[in-house]
Order: sequence, then structure tokens, then C-alpha cells
Amino acid sequence: QVHLVESGGGLVQAGGSLRLSCAATGRIFSIRTMGWYRQAPGKQRELVATITSGATTNYADSVKGRFTISRDNAKNTVYLQMNSLKPEDTAVYYCNADLTYWRGSSPTRVNDYWGQGTQVTVSS
Repeated sequence: QVHLVESGGGLVQAGGSLRLSCAATGRIFSIRTMGWYRQAPGKQRELVATITSGATTNYADSVKGRFTISRDNAKNTVYLQMNSLKPEDTAVYYCNADLTYWRGSSPTRVNDYWGQGTQVTVSS
């Protein structure tokens, strides 16, 4: 069984910072792209940032210059440093991974694996 375990969400005032972490646990064979998405009430889930295994990053325009995504390949963990937070950043943040895991003795790829989500609330 594979899990994406998120942590670091919470309540912060506008202008503050939070750091999210997401660790992939279980019988992991390899992880390609990892990323963060968010979903605000009444809105569709949207991309926040992604990072490849080679550390190539991609950001939504709305977070460029404020958020930084990074990863520790040895720990199968991705981070999202969020600075200068705004009320409009309030959402449930979900970790996502394109990974291959050992299913029995066979490597099995899942290109869209999701965590359970962590709430980020930014007060004005």
C-alpha cells in the first residue's frame, strides 16, 4: 500500500508563511513528478506547483514569486514553502505524485496518486 501523507497546513494571517510537506510511504519503486494542487470551496481543483525528479519546477501564475516547491528524493518527500500568503490562497491543498510502486513483485505505475489534503486558511 502506498500513501501520500501531508502535513503543515493551518491558520495564518495574511502576509504570513506556511510550509507544507508530503511524504510518499510504502513500497515505492520510483517517483517522477510530484506536485501540489488546491481546491477552494465552490471551485475546481487547480494546479499550484509541480517538480520533476530532475528538479524542474512549474508554478501557477497566482503563486509565482511567493511559493517555492522543492523535494528530497531520498525521502520521497515534496515541500511547498508558502510566503506572503493571501486570503485567496485559502483552500484544501492536495499532494499529487506520478509514481511506480511494488504491487507484489511487479512494479506498477500510477500517474495520478493523491494525498488526503490539508487545509490552509489565511485570514485577512
